[in-house]
Amino acid sequence: MCVHKRIHKIGRAMLMVTAGLMAAGLIAAGAHAQTYTISQNAKSVGTANLSIRQAGGGPGGTEVTSGSKIAMSGLNFSFSATQALDAGYRLRNVQLSGLVNGTAATVNVAAQGQGLQVKINANGQVTQTPLASHPLAVFWPDFDPAALQIALDLGAANNNRDLWAVVPKQTGSIVPLRIATKANEQGTLSGKLLVVHHLTISLQGAATTSIEVFTGESNELLQAEWTDEGFSMVRQGFRLRPPARPENPPPAQPPAQSPNQDQAQPQQPPQN
Repeated sequence: MCVHKRIHKIGRAMLMVTAGLMAAGLIAAGAHAQTYTISQNAKSVGTANLSIRQAGGGPGGTEVTSGSKIAMSGLNFSFSATQALDAGYRLRNVQLSGLVNGTAATVNVAAQGQGLQVKINANGQVTQTPLASHPLAVFWPDFDPAALQIALDLGAANNNRDLWAVVPKQTGSIVPLRIATKANEQGTLSGKLLVVHHLTISLQGAATTSIEVFTGESNELLQAEWTDEGFSMVRQGFRLRPPARPENPPPAQPPAQSPNQDQAQPQQPPQN
């Protein structure tokens, strides 16, 4: 066997193993539909869900469905999305429908040739934007457990390198995505103690956005913290020990008293 054929055969074998590991990780993470609670400053404001399964349309393909709903003062936000990934875990198609403060929007992402075509219908306007395609691209709407889970599995299989996020805002864009590992922590899932892996995911756009992410031993998403905005997304049954942020706001402290406030008033001298 010539050297070039041998290299090609080895490369294909490595690709198949990597794709298999990523698919196995995702299927394990979404074998049962997962539900998450979304909170802001320890107050519950919404929910999110994630389901991952092998697609019926072709061998090795994966279908990912997810959604989020937030209802709070100044923000009523919801979306549902379905993604199709091929056997190599490349993004092939996305269909999203959402609602932000009463305004409906739809997003479609489709692989076309060597690129991605992003179609956004919002505020009565339709835009179509061609984007460069990257093998490790992740569809990235706000508060989406699917985006986080897919990024975690792609990162684990590729040494957290060469990841990109397809952001469905304005006319659509694609920006670098970085994952950094932190020290392990501990938590409980349905009462069972487990080691928790801590990572920071950062989107390197016009303004860097960072998310603190906590995963289980199989790389499954357990919790995410948007620290700048005070939001968190926590899988049902999971508790981080100690919590990433206080579970209840600290009680208000009484105002400080002046040093002389509690002293007894001086007695008046007796009258003659």
